[in-house]
Amino acid sequence: MDSDAQALVARARACLERAYAPYSHFQVAAAVRDEQGRVFTGVNVENISYGLSMCAERVAIFAAVAAGARRITAVAVTSSGAELLSPCGACRQVIAEFAGEDAPVYCEAGGEVRVWSVSELLPSGFAASQLRRE
Repeated sequence: MDSDAQALVARARACLERAYAPYSHFQVAAAVRDEQGRVFTGVNVENISYGLSMCAERVAIFAAVAAGARRITAVAVTSSGAELLSPCGACRQVIAEFAGEDAPVYCEAGGEVRVWSVSELLPSGFAASQLRRE
């Protein structure tokens, strides 16, 4: 893993303690890099009405979009768990909206990192190109 990837994982890890997970006690943090090299972080935010909770990956991406980003070039995700995780289906679709198929997604736990491309995480994903415009 190159130094840029290590730095992105470190940024995610640094904000992990800010996750709001009073129900699951499973903290997740993410960091995303945009096309300008800026890094945005996010943490999972739970709600007693579970459907209103938000995943760390989407929080980070939405913060990037709010700051003007339109392209995500890399994603890093970490958690308080001992096992590696990967983004949920909803997060995979949001990542695919803003990142290219080859963009790396680094998932870290306990110092171990696995990397996937967006297309590996969401093969045959739904894309804007599939909308018919007549």
